[in-house]
Amino acid sequence: MVDQSTEVASIRPSGERVTALTPKPPSAWARAARSLVKRRYPLIGLLILLGVIFLAVFGPNIAPKDPNRQDLFARLVAPMTPDRTGVIKNPLGTDSLGRDVLSRLIYGARVSLMVGITAVAIGGTVGTFLGMLAGYFGGKVDDLIMRLADVQLAFPFILLAIMVLVILGQGVVNLVIILGVGQWVVYARVARGQVISQREKEYVEAMRAIGARDWRIITQEIFPNIIAPLIVIASFNVAGVILSEASLSFLGLGVPPSVPTWGSMLADSRDQLLSGKWWLAVLPGVAIMLTTLSLNVLGDWVRDFLDPRLRGSEGA
Repeated sequence: MVDQSTEVASIRPSGERVTALTPKPPSAWARAARSLVKRRYPLIGLLILLGVIFLAVFGPNIAPKDPNRQDLFARLVAPMTPDRTGVIKNPLGTDSLGRDVLSRLIYGARVSLMVGITAVAIGGTVGTFLGMLAGYFGGKVDDLIMRLADVQLAFPFILLAIMVLVILGQGVVNLVIILGVGQWVVYARVARGQVISQREKEYVEAMRAIGARDWRIITQEIFPNIIAPLIVIASFNVAGVILSEASLSFLGLGVPPSVPTWGSMLADSRDQLLSGKWWLAVLPGVAIMLTTLSLNVLGDWVRDFLDPRLRGSEGA
């Protein structure tokens, strides 16, 4: 067992030296686990998100059928409907082409999470880098980067995404690139503001006094002190990117039709809603809602947990 205590020495009035053991403060992981258990709702969100990640990673081994396999003799079968032999072959029903809805939901989790996480990683990396440069150097560098951000903010993102995807064509790579490029502004603005508040502090002045280069100061000294708000933004942003992917897929501008996504499943359900085929829209809609809600709840918890003002209560 690892010793989690430290020795504290004290001297009694009689001159006798007494050594006492005081427990070490809990680690950040221990505090995070305790805070999750106390909050409960973030814990539920984490469990739901882990379940979605499990389906996304092991989808090919879990899905009962090929998500693109068509069976026109079994089209528009309602959930939990047995066939002539009494066997339920499609627990969540089938769509208008006879494709298994459960398999398509499982495979759709892979695309949605991959697009969301990858696009946020691209946008967060680019935006944080440019924001730190703008905040640290200021002057013309700051003006150039912030004017680029203003230009992008002045142009509606959904129109920009539609225009680029129409030119480049459908594809997961093109979708990730356009969604990633559309996210960098918020990270740049937050990183710039945080760097401006940090660059004149004593530890930065001390590093300059000993001759440290600007790149080392930015990456090794300032960046660790501004990463907390960026993590919070990223946790919320993944949910927004998943919704954007679903919106573009709903409009037919996302991934190709052969790639199952939750947004394309919603788009395919448009012609069947008036005929009472509720499961075609409700099931992918519930999947999107649960995933984004879990990410938002976890992002709210991360924000509270990383707030120094709530550190004493562990974000409760």
